Amino acid sequence: MRNYKQALLDPTDCVLLVVDHQPQMYFGVEEKSRSCIMNAVKGLTRAASIFQVPTVMSTVTANTFAGPMYEEILNVFAGHHPIDRTAINAWEDVRVKKAVADTKRKKLIIAGLWTEVCVALPALSAIQDGYEVYIVTDACGGASKEAHDQAIARMLQKGATPLTWQAVLLEFQRDWADKTTYAAVTALLEECGGAYGLGLLYAKFIAPSKSV
Repeated sequence: MRNYKQALLDPTDCVLLVVDHQPQMYFGVEEKSRSCIMNAVKGLTRAASIFQVPTVMSTVTANTFAGPMYEEILNVFAGHHPIDRTAINAWEDVRVKKAVADTKRKKLIIAGLWTEVCVALPALSAIQDGYEVYIVTDACGGASKEAHDQAIARMLQKGATPLTWQAVLLEFQRDWADKTTYAAVTALLEECGGAYGLGLLYAKFIAPSKSV
């Protein structure tokens, strides 16, 4: 039984919304490395898949302007098609809002491009509708550092909680003794976890042999 289920993220209570990770939106990101965002959203979506967290994907004008959703996300959810829309605020597309509501989960995790628009608008709207909103800041990107930072500040003022993709993953795992997801989680960290992943590889391959 998981402890502190109310205070911490539990995969049985969460739904993930991924918004506008599309080529045209990546082109406009200047706030951080695009490759870092791609790595973070890949890690986040795979974390959702490992822990069977319902995931809603949405694109904006995919066929006429912004292009398809990032392939690494689509590969995680094979056969699951993003909801394409014209509304800038994904929450104002009734299909997106309904897809989230149908999960009957009130802890909403959001990642998207750009932070100041495609993340902030649905986040603020969902908060108004009674959702507990979490923003995965490293899986979001803004048109500038100022735009990203101000958007995060605005969402925090309304009650959103910021965190990173690895924090989501490890909060879901909670206990290394849980072997049902242990192998998948450590494999994901080795691939996408940066310095932590390298540390896991070191412990796995180098330390047992006492190599230097």
